[in-house]
Amino acid sequence: MNFDLGPDQRAAAAGAREFYRGSASAAAARAALDGGAVEPGHAALAGIGFLGITVPESAGGAGSSVLDLAVVAEQGGAVLAGPSLATAARAAVLLADHPGLAARLADGSARFAVLDGAVTGSAPSVDAAGATLFLGLDGGDLVVGEGEAEPGRPIDATRGLASVRLTSREVLAGDAGELWARARRVAAVVLAAEDLGAADRAVALAVDYAREREAFGRRIGSYQAVKHLLVDAWVGVDQLRSLVWWAAWAADAAPGELPLAAAAAKAYAAEAFERAAETCIQVHGGIGFTWEHDAHLYWRRAKVDRLLLGDAAEHLDAVARLAVAGALG
Repeated sequence: MNFDLGPDQRAAAAGAREFYRGSASAAAARAALDGGAVEPGHAALAGIGFLGITVPESAGGAGSSVLDLAVVAEQGGAVLAGPSLATAARAAVLLADHPGLAARLADGSARFAVLDGAVTGSAPSVDAAGATLFLGLDGGDLVVGEGEAEPGRPIDATRGLASVRLTSREVLAGDAGELWARARRVAAVVLAAEDLGAADRAVALAVDYAREREAFGRRIGSYQAVKHLLVDAWVGVDQLRSLVWWAAWAADAAPGELPLAAAAAKAYAAEAFERAAETCIQVHGGIGFTWEHDAHLYWRRAKVDRLLLGDAAEHLDAVARLAVAGALG
């Protein structure tokens, strides 16, 4: 089976790369830590149609696949863009039977966030800062409502993390446990795609620096120890790419494989991205720890993302459980 991207997906990736490079950057992510705007921002993502990539055409979206969204999300991850397309992907699944709300997601007239905790208390949520509508699971019911978001001081401001208390709620669907689980898995795949882009960029920064920086009369990239660090990080990124593409493909073409594929992609993304970010700092040496350099921004994103939508341990447990069940089944 050929898991390579098709011409349309490569074209979409190229277009997304051009958009993100012109509207977001590591410098913007740094400025966001000091209270600056998250770039490119919700309005820009809605304007170019990225929020509606997986929203049905009948609701004003593109009606495209999760794989199409993943190749776009990868480009956003490379420049530490925000908000996360994983939030839009998750909301699109949850609102599939609610075209009116799905249309508001796609055109940006409503800013959705999805609660990961109990709706009766103060639940954490990514992209909650500035959100106008919140989706949650209340005793098995899918609910939507308004809420009050209290942002903290995150180590990565582009993720818009905030604690949310719902002030109103309306039941959209009962017995929504399976729908909720699928939406979370799709979001995990898209988040892993963003991490793929960020990890790839972190390795590229390290490689470029190793080619230029000289120590003891030689470029540091010529030293075997540095080569091994870079190769290990690069191999991790390449393996992550295969897992992300498999999981994104499975979301549409093989839903029975999605639980395993999504868990594997999310678990490995946490490890591969963190390794890439730490390698980037290590290769840069002292300068990698400075506020002015971009290296710490990728490390910050890696630390936050490894905990979003379940940490590596949770997803590794799922991989083991599903693998054993498959072997015994």
